[in-house]
Amino acid sequence: MSTQDTPSAGPFHDESPRDEAPQFVLPLVVRIEKAEPPARTDALETAARAVLVMLSDERSLGEGPDEGEWAQVMRHWQDARIRKVVRRARGAEWRKASTLPGITVTGKAAEVRVFPPVPLDGWPKELAKLQVSGTDLDDPADPEAPDPLAPVLWLNPDLGMSAGKAMAQAGHGAQLAWWELSDADRKAWREAGFTLSVRTADPAAWRELTLSGLPVIRDAGFTEIAPGSCTVVADHPALRAR
Repeated sequence: MSTQDTPSAGPFHDESPRDEAPQFVLPLVVRIEKAEPPARTDALETAARAVLVMLSDERSLGEGPDEGEWAQVMRHWQDARIRKVVRRARGAEWRKASTLPGITVTGKAAEVRVFPPVPLDGWPKELAKLQVSGTDLDDPADPEAPDPLAPVLWLNPDLGMSAGKAMAQAGHGAQLAWWELSDADRKAWREAGFTLSVRTADPAAWRELTLSGLPVIRDAGFTEIAPGSCTVVADHPALRAR
């Protein structure tokens, strides 16, 4: 696939032949306790890493006799529209969600649990009742400059997105970068613990980033923003050198 999704071919955009396939969604649940909510950037980075952990987990890989238990549903999900939905949980809700098959990924303080894809209309009840709204998180201080030698997911500075929406977009950016990498670069990233940063791009640099040849996410426009909006540029060192 190309590094920049187009309206006719992109897995994250509308009007695609992917719509003809059965539709699945990748659920992510962020833990937001009233007294100690995570910082916004920490939550975004943890969500992006959670997507990468799910994509690379042995249960998501293989075919035939070597097929992992999640491999088939992961293929179904990736053959159709690449949808992710972020819901929030706390207390007993988080504990119940944590009993379902999935993977919990932790950041500095954030906790995000990612689950195998489910049909659009087939959410487990423990997840279906969780709220999508209310994921408006803040950073207590401006994030430090990202490591220029590590992957950075650059957010569009002109779009106002809730933390939940931005978490899903960061996950899209991480996934698109993963698809574009060689097997050797994927292995190196995984062994490094999927180090990455999520930052809002400088307005003066945003257009240059979108035209750089790096993977660009164009949103389908189902929620919050207009269809076709560029939301994330995935800046991985291995992709800069192509």
